[in-house]
Amino acid sequence: MIEARNLSEVSHLRHAFFTRRGGISEGVYASLNCGYGSGDDSAKVRTNRERAMAELGVGADDLTTVHQVHSARVATVEKPWPLERRPEADGVVTRVPGVALGVLTADCAPVLFADREAGVIGAAHAGWRGALDGVLEATVAAMEDLGAVPGRISAALGPCIRQPSYEVGPEFQAAFVAAEGTHAGYFAPAARAGHFLFDLAAFVMDRLSEMGVASADDVDEDTYVDADRFFSYRRTTHLGEPDYGRGLSVIVMEGD
Repeated sequence: MIEARNLSEVSHLRHAFFTRRGGISEGVYASLNCGYGSGDDSAKVRTNRERAMAELGVGADDLTTVHQVHSARVATVEKPWPLERRPEADGVVTRVPGVALGVLTADCAPVLFADREAGVIGAAHAGWRGALDGVLEATVAAMEDLGAVPGRISAALGPCIRQPSYEVGPEFQAAFVAAEGTHAGYFAPAARAGHFLFDLAAFVMDRLSEMGVASADDVDEDTYVDADRFFSYRRTTHLGEPDYGRGLSVIVMEGD
């Protein structure tokens, strides 16, 4: 598993950006596939989640995830909910010690948040659509509702697709620039005429900076290029594979 430097320095906090290693799934899901939304056997996904949480030293039943829909919606967690009752959202926050917040990604950006003084944590699934629509800002706002202060929040960006791997068409670039003219700076020309390379990580990190968080770290890992450690929707598509696994990112605040 991968840890962010700044979150590792927060007392009474555990977090991890898990790689695809260490599970029991096979084939395109090998091996630590933690996504029930994949076509993998659900019993294997459950075992994989149990293994991941055991590595983090947290009970599997304390892990809380949502049905991710590429939105800016955020759910506040008071206690873990059953899988079948998980809400549609792309951000989760809590101030309850022991509740582990998780997001699932396979190229999108997982972002973890913590305000130790307030005892408030958050997690966000930030694909390009959610990031553009404000899921990061919505997650921080939901944390503020629980007593967090942006100037005390440590945030960390986990493994995601990076600019050299993220070619997009002209319509994609046009939509971003139409939302804000300065967004043109997140695109570089691609080798293919009329196409661009999009810097999702820079977009996310700039959003965090603009919100005034205390610190924002980036683990700087590209999910697309490292097939041994990460799942990637885009790589799967380019290879013509039938499906793909999902990587898990988790954060939990311990009790004092």
